[in-house]
Amino acid sequence: ENDLFIHFVDTLPEDVSGDVLATVNASRRRKITRHHSVTHLMHSALRQVLGTHVAQKGSMCSDISMRFDFSHFAKCSDEEIAMVEKIVNQKIRKNIPVIIKEMPKEEAMQTGAMALFGEKYGDTVRVVIMDPAYSIELCGGTHEGNTDEIGIFKITSEGAVSAGVRRIEALAGCKAEAYINEQLAVLQTVKNQLKNPKDLLKG
Repeated sequence: ENDLFIHFVDTLPEDVSGDVLATVNASRRRKITRHHSVTHLMHSALRQVLGTHVAQKGSMCSDISMRFDFSHFAKCSDEEIAMVEKIVNQKIRKNIPVIIKEMPKEEAMQTGAMALFGEKYGDTVRVVIMDPAYSIELCGGTHEGNTDEIGIFKITSEGAVSAGVRRIEALAGCKAEAYINEQLAVLQTVKNQLKNPKDLLKG
């Protein structure tokens, strides 16, 4: 906010005039970083699959998961979801360097950088580039050094938030891996209960 770093705390010491040591939980931050970087890749993939009318309407990136709200007029089909996942995971495997630059706002917009509607930007902006031909966004958040560090990407749900706004929930890295393993374990349990048919759908 206005070039100031703001920290939120649950409690304050009785004497607030002393020195304060702020530390980052590196493991938690890394999970947040993966979910944030993959948000940029997914945003571009959605525009590629669904159309350039897609625009970010809100997002949340935590150490547990990520969600992304975007403008779209219909439910995403299973095929569209699969294509978005495929594109994002291809970009992850390409080990694309994540380049971060600060530049004048006008220069950034000339590069084709996407900005959030309604967001206030100063004269100088921070630009995050993941392949100049794929993803350029104005962003002030934490990011991986290259896309390969994200690991893997998996969409877990897609649904409506309001008229013309859809929401995707997804996972990256170790969280995505754990989710996939959980789903495979459920599938194996079902197969075991059905005496391991060769074709589960026909069994």
